[in-house]
Amino acid sequence: MADDAERRAFLAGHPAAALVSAEMPLRANLSVLENIAIVPQYRENLDYDRAAHRAWKLLERAGATGCALKRDPDLSFEERFIAKLLRAMVTSPPIILIERPALLLPDTDYPAWLERTLDALAADFNQCWILDYRWNEPLYAPR
Repeated sequence: MADDAERRAFLAGHPAAALVSAEMPLRANLSVLENIAIVPQYRENLDYDRAAHRAWKLLERAGATGCALKRDPDLSFEERFIAKLLRAMVTSPPIILIERPALLLPDTDYPAWLERTLDALAADFNQCWILDYRWNEPLYAPR
């Protein structure tokens, strides 16, 4: 994106996409597992056990079961990102949009970390787009 106006217009033009963003906080009173499971509970009317099982399987594939019972204030940047990514991913939306990863992963070599994480979860999503400013384009390999 060239600027913030273009970013906002892009987001508005893709309402069916699931957003992973610094502006989309986790629910602080829920664990990571509960933050992920709540989505299919409400969108698909799944009971908690089935929704939590689905969330746990995603956490396993991401290699992040260690953060399942943590709440937002106790999470590292990477764990918080995984929680947000899996929350977006849990209902198999047509597109997942990761918005400005540097805001989400400030302490991480995020292009390489994102590539490894998305590769591990590739079977669990349709499309994943990284929404960032144009000057950061060289940081990302085409997906």
